[in-house]
Amino acid sequence: MLVTGGGGFIASHVVDRLSALGHEVTVFDDLSTGDRANVASGIHLVEGSINDADVLNRLFREFSPQWVSHHAAQVSVAQSAENPLHDANVNVLGSIQLLEACRRHGIEHLTFSSTGGALYGNPDTVPCDEDTVVRPTSPYGGAKSAVEGYLRVYRATWGIKSVALRYANVYGPRQSPHGEAGVVAIFAGKMLAQEQPILFGTGGQQRDFIYVADVVEANLLAMEQQLEGAYNVGTGIGSSVNQVVEALRRACGYTGPLARLPERPGEVQRIALDATRFTQATGWRPKTSLEEGIQQTVDSLRAAN
Repeated sequence: MLVTGGGGFIASHVVDRLSALGHEVTVFDDLSTGDRANVASGIHLVEGSINDADVLNRLFREFSPQWVSHHAAQVSVAQSAENPLHDANVNVLGSIQLLEACRRHGIEHLTFSSTGGALYGNPDTVPCDEDTVVRPTSPYGGAKSAVEGYLRVYRATWGIKSVALRYANVYGPRQSPHGEAGVVAIFAGKMLAQEQPILFGTGGQQRDFIYVADVVEANLLAMEQQLEGAYNVGTGIGSSVNQVVEALRRACGYTGPLARLPERPGEVQRIALDATRFTQATGWRPKTSLEEGIQQTVDSLRAAN
């Protein structure tokens, strides 16, 4: 089993779960945003860029993975708007390099860490299902959409099966402050340090926040059942950033003020994902409420400090 970006937030939890189930896992990560500390001892860690074809080929020859779980990415919506070329280089061209390696080395199935939060833009109907028109408002969402298109091409042309899991806004322990749901990590870190968090916009923006353990379970089910196509992975419930802030205040014991700045370009205003199709295919359902997940995230941060 090869997990790209396995030193990162979501992928490192996937690696831990796979390893606990007895799978032999190799992590491939350039550690630009991932953390070596997230990779448990005993796990093969190969450092390198997803854009380096030579390194990828050596990796596939040496470890001969039977399944690829692709999480390596530029993860910041804001940074994608600031530097769309870099975002496309990593998220689109890097993914094509990986698909080429899969084609050359006979990989039969790949799981792709996609997005629902940035893919559908501002949908007319919420929660939205997989038939909702894709209309991203950021280069990050556009790149994820492009990779899903390449997955379909590689399936039709070379027979590489794949499943794209369109995540809602994932949060939890090890969360990077740079992702879509980074508000949880950023605010929790600031509040625990009794520092003033910064809120962009009114805070009325609604997101579908899903706890990382539920997303890990979705990855395992998609792999075990060899799903193909695209599936939403979310709770179907929209929560405002203001609601999350208040839950974090309670969990952190923070009573100080917030700083407010204008809304950032490319931000989605209202999104929640209907995961009925994935539930029907696998029996999966999210188990962790927002309050529970935030408390577990804050407890983890306290323990780490």
